[in-house]
Amino acid sequence: MSYSPGDQGGLSKAAPTVNAQDLFDSPAQTVAPVNTPEGQVSSVVDEASPSSASSFEMLDMESVPAPYQEVQPHWFFCRRADDNTCWLPFSREDSDKLENAYNTVGDKEEEVVVAVDGERYDVHVKERKRYAVYWEQAPTEVRRCTWFYKGDKDTRFMPYPEDFGKNLEDAYMIAVTLDEWKSKLEFPTGETVILHNPKLIMQYQPIGLQDEWVSSPSEQARPRTVKRGVDNIPVEIPDGEPEKVDHLVFMVHGIGPACDLRFRSIIQCVNDFRSASLSLLASHYKHAQQEGKVGRVEFLPVNWHSALHGDATGVDEDIQRITLPSISRLRHFTNDTLLDLFFYNSPTYCQTIVDTVASEINRLHTLFKQRHPEFAGAISVVGHSLGSLILFDMLTNQRTGLESTREGVLSDETCRLNCDTLEQTLTRLGLQQYLATLQAENLDLESLVLCQDSDLKDLGIPLGPRKKILNYVRRKWLPEGCKTMRLAPGLQVQPQDFLTSDHDGNQSSGLATQQSQFHRAQSVTGAVDYEYFDVGIGQVSIDYPQLAFQPQTFFAFGSPIGMFLTVRGLKRIDPNYTFPTCKSFYNIYHPYDPVAYRIEPMIVSEVDLEPMLIPHHKGRKRMHLELKDSLTRMSMDLKNNVLGSLRTAWQSLARLPVAALPPVEEGETTIERNLQETQAVCDEAESSVVGEQTEQTEQPEIKVGMLNGGRRIDFVLQEKPIESFNEYLFAIQSHLCYWESEDTALLLLKEIYDKLGVAFEQPQQ
Repeated sequence: MSYSPGDQGGLSKAAPTVNAQDLFDSPAQTVAPVNTPEGQVSSVVDEASPSSASSFEMLDMESVPAPYQEVQPHWFFCRRADDNTCWLPFSREDSDKLENAYNTVGDKEEEVVVAVDGERYDVHVKERKRYAVYWEQAPTEVRRCTWFYKGDKDTRFMPYPEDFGKNLEDAYMIAVTLDEWKSKLEFPTGETVILHNPKLIMQYQPIGLQDEWVSSPSEQARPRTVKRGVDNIPVEIPDGEPEKVDHLVFMVHGIGPACDLRFRSIIQCVNDFRSASLSLLASHYKHAQQEGKVGRVEFLPVNWHSALHGDATGVDEDIQRITLPSISRLRHFTNDTLLDLFFYNSPTYCQTIVDTVASEINRLHTLFKQRHPEFAGAISVVGHSLGSLILFDMLTNQRTGLESTREGVLSDETCRLNCDTLEQTLTRLGLQQYLATLQAENLDLESLVLCQDSDLKDLGIPLGPRKKILNYVRRKWLPEGCKTMRLAPGLQVQPQDFLTSDHDGNQSSGLATQQSQFHRAQSVTGAVDYEYFDVGIGQVSIDYPQLAFQPQTFFAFGSPIGMFLTVRGLKRIDPNYTFPTCKSFYNIYHPYDPVAYRIEPMIVSEVDLEPMLIPHHKGRKRMHLELKDSLTRMSMDLKNNVLGSLRTAWQSLARLPVAALPPVEEGETTIERNLQETQAVCDEAESSVVGEQTEQTEQPEIKVGMLNGGRRIDFVLQEKPIESFNEYLFAIQSHLCYWESEDTALLLLKEIYDKLGVAFEQPQQ
């Protein structure tokens, strides 16, 4: 490293006469006095000349600069997306943990692993790599950063490599210690860094590395700004996450690999939702966090699309062979996205989807418990679009511990079915004369359940006896022993509904409760026995896996559950129906979402209930909605005032003094009658206005069934002002808005922490 001497032979200090613009226009004037051989690396400052030494001795001691202080490093990680490299900082807590591990490892050979980002990532300190824990993701580079640079066209500062930064720090230390500036540091790659003063440090790139289309010499030599330490650059260092996890939420995506209009994956969208929840916890549960009552909620993504379209199934290759070559991009989008709806209605691929979702949730749950052994909170599930339907069917077919034990007993009883059992059944029905006929076909009760009316007709059994036999065996054995394979997915009823039976085996709530839980529409396409149809109503019959836990709440975002249940043949859901293992259910949707459907009208059909409006996270309605409500109230008040004034006028006319009126004749009685009729009309109109106002201001609380513990189920978001101008234009965006919706995140947090007894705080605006 060499220095450029001043005009008087002394050292050039950090003089304010050095202009950054002059450096941009003619940088050669600054570098020219320094003659360093090309390719030479000067990592230390050359010895000062005699004139420099004499000048240094004549310096006033009061002007001695502050002593050198070592730079504080901060750890960054690299994120690459669409050929764009971005370096993002760790939180200060994570950076301190990495720095402590770096100082501890030293020259040791063994690797040191540090958990960061809420223990969702592991950093291998010696390898300088960051690995995802819960999902598949390529490892990203990690860097211990001390020096940063930014070009003219760069939007943010980028960190130097660690060895490059160490050379810069050594040169800076010598320059500060000796108060010798305008030093030049060259590197083998051709970069040149000039330390003009502590606040002005520039990097010049060699001419050969410049872009070919840059023509002017000034643009070719345009330098980069160099900064020392993370505190001297404009970068937002994220706040660290609380270590305590209060609640765990699994989020299942819908159709396709992308979850929003920016074609981001479920991992990125869940990261945004988690960040929104952390911000809302800091603002709406501030005092509870300060008192240590609130930690954080962990959200983990569940990806099933990659397993369905992977090499294991081979479905993509099969579909590609039959896909037409025209409009290839549209067909590729259809095959990769919309076909997931058809796959879910296929017996083969529906089983693959459900197995993948359940196994992935159970795997994440096990891994989370291993990394958080102290976790004792509850668990919830979230499904978006088709993911909500998958979770609905899965939760409908979950079994409680009592039911699992009972199924084991029933399976043993089923294995013991023989002709003696069949004989007892026929004797109870008074049809023992048909025992020989059934025994000749080797039929027992288990196989008799699978028989249709036509099968018994072929055996020569008359209509009356065969109806009695089929009705009895299906009422007694089908709901218990074969209910998993006989009832349509999504139509499973509570296990206790099949427990009550009298001594004669006549169940008091078996078939009747099954029919009342889900009311099916009559078939208009053919004579199909929907009650006992093997593959259900429009839905395939598969084996639903069991979750390793019992969810506390099920949140559905933009869900088509109501539509699918209706298409499967359901008219309404019994108000007493609940999920076997999950006692809370919220159906959250945007008013313009084309995929979302309501649930409450299927439970309470006799009352037209408006959905619950989700409050804005800032504590009020959006301005355009308040304006709409104000105009509605103004019109009602105006109508009420006009009718009231008209009524008062007629009343005053009716109370005129009798002496002022002419004698009433028989023909004039019609005037009094018309007056009374008009007053009655005014009274009726006024009462109707008051009734309308009462209905708007006071909505009685109505229980909408036990699917959400008697509370409301349908919750609608408030549309943005720009969305209200054209609902068709924002329809697709409305279906994908939930991942970044703070109102949705706040609703989840309120539901979670209300059950933990933590009060909600509305921040002051």
